[in-house]
Amino acid sequence: MGTIDLKKLKIRSLKEGDVGSVVKIDAEVLGQERTEFYQRKCKGATDSSDQLVTSLVAEYEGQIIGFVMGNLYLGEYGIPEKTASLDTIGVSPDYQKKGIGSELIKTYIEKLRKAGVEKIYGMIEWNDWSMFMLFEKCGFVPSRTINLELKV
Repeated sequence: MGTIDLKKLKIRSLKEGDVGSVVKIDAEVLGQERTEFYQRKCKGATDSSDQLVTSLVAEYEGQIIGFVMGNLYLGEYGIPEKTASLDTIGVSPDYQKKGIGSELIKTYIEKLRKAGVEKIYGMIEWNDWSMFMLFEKCGFVPSRTINLELKV
């Protein structure tokens, strides 16, 4: 696929009916299908009864080609300010390296900024330089916190 016209890109809130497209993109990228995971994640991400729906999809020529998902935290985890996470992003391989990921993240940031969010956290694998470059391009910097893990 050649270049695309970003003016024709439509970024909108994730809907429950988008789960099939999200699963398909994720499977294309990772090589495995995680249907149950995304069914649960999309159900929680689209429940607007007690939260702002922050997750987004990118449509191009009527087809979902990317998504970004995360959560909004209001004073949780002992953090007094409004914070959010960006924990999942996917762009169909045919549309990678064309600005879709950047547009999704920038729109996600703007939506959260309007909601009064002061910080957005994201985690990437330490050696995933392409993902690091994408986040850096969108204004993210290494945090002052250390992510810890314990294998059990």
